Amino acid sequence: MSLKSVSAKIFSKIVALRIQKWAKNPVETQQKVFEKLITEAKNTAFGKDHDFKNITSFEDFAAKVPIRDYEELKPYVDRVVSGEENILWPGKPLYFAKTSGTTSGAKYIPLTKESMPHHIEAARNAILCYINETGNADFVDGKMIFLQGSPEMQEKNGIKLGRLSGIVAHYVPAYLQKNRLPSWETNCIEDWETKVDAIVEETKNEDMTVISGIPSWVQMYFERLQQNTGKKVGDLFKNFNLFIYGGVNYEPYRAKFENLIGRKVDSIELFPASEGFFAFQDSQKEKGMLLLLNSGIFYEFVEASSFFDENPKRLTIGEVETGVNYVMIISTNAGLWAYNLGDTVQFTSTKPYRVIVSGRIKHFISAFGEHVIGKEVEEAMNKAISKFNFSITEFTVAPEITPSEEKLPYHEWLIEFENAPDDLQKVAEFLDAEMQRQNSYYFDLIEGKVLQPLKISSLKKDSFQEFMKSEGKLGGQNKVPRLSNDRKIADALLQIQPQN
Repeated sequence: MSLKSVSAKIFSKIVALRIQKWAKNPVETQQKVFEKLITEAKNTAFGKDHDFKNITSFEDFAAKVPIRDYEELKPYVDRVVSGEENILWPGKPLYFAKTSGTTSGAKYIPLTKESMPHHIEAARNAILCYINETGNADFVDGKMIFLQGSPEMQEKNGIKLGRLSGIVAHYVPAYLQKNRLPSWETNCIEDWETKVDAIVEETKNEDMTVISGIPSWVQMYFERLQQNTGKKVGDLFKNFNLFIYGGVNYEPYRAKFENLIGRKVDSIELFPASEGFFAFQDSQKEKGMLLLLNSGIFYEFVEASSFFDENPKRLTIGEVETGVNYVMIISTNAGLWAYNLGDTVQFTSTKPYRVIVSGRIKHFISAFGEHVIGKEVEEAMNKAISKFNFSITEFTVAPEITPSEEKLPYHEWLIEFENAPDDLQKVAEFLDAEMQRQNSYYFDLIEGKVLQPLKISSLKKDSFQEFMKSEGKLGGQNKVPRLSNDRKIADALLQIQPQN
């Protein structure tokens, strides 16, 4: 055992104890974060506009600071982008993380000297919790790869601008730099397919022990490795035993990954975003990710079912329950205030507080009042994969409101199979039964003959890659939405299928 792995084990115990300390006092921990945020920002433009100096409780805050999404916060962000100081947070941000926007085009998410360390610390602590629980630390001596965006940055009014994953690349600790791949030059390649091919060349002869990235793009890397070498990933990298991922649910990809690797490997799930690093999987034995209550972020939760009401009830950490679908609202030391991130979560535990990401408040299907969410379709798909022994590359679900021949509308499941099942109709029937079991609204619509049972459309190989490429979103942190309440994605996917 190397000195580095011994040191990692010792440090992991220290970090685990620190985490336990605040995790056992969640309400008190969040109250301290809340008070510090309000105090620090009371003299900013936003703080003055919302009377922070007279906020002494969460109730005051909720009364004075409405929930906003990016579009509604944009007037303040635009002032920061133009170079003004003390607008959302004291001084100027260190960086802007540039992400894809909706109606506003590009989004500029501020990262401050107070918020940036938490992004780095959370990723590190996720690995240390794994080491502390499992005792596995040998991987620290091998090579590690993080599939991410380019670390090259631009500048806007004296503030550096780039993708979050590229910004984070500048903070890799010195003791990991010699273990880290790909090279700086390869990481700077903008075209994703060219970049993946270059990464394959750089890594295929190395002792890779940790691989990290969004599952769909890591899958592409694995496929290119296999094409290039003719070997399973696990045979090529004999000491590869840890996969770290975030952004999407890994379960639909698991069977495909294990086939590409040739064996099972441990995995750690992360919940990072440009707006903050919110949670990580702290245990291989428990479901969900530990919500980071001590990282400069104050959390609120609104039940998804009432989110679009005029005055939905805003809950703090001590008021949430397990199994309820909540929209997560954040206030941060990067200057986001009562900010609607757009993600929905469910708590799997309240001792400590662990969450799963259940979907996006804008990514749902309720064309007929069914309120179907991402967690439900993913759970149905995972059970179908297990029962019928098939594997998939990707899938998405959309409503078909006006089918031909005057038939009832239905939900269309567009699936790119890696290994297709023998009987698609049986799979469709099983998925429909699972959806009815999970979602009472969907059950009522099927029973009441408002909807007909779901239908599966099988897509040709690489359909999702072609779609993402056509949208300019191939690779990096980009993800295909699991659900849409319209047919934009579904129709684009069907458009690239071979015509009969």
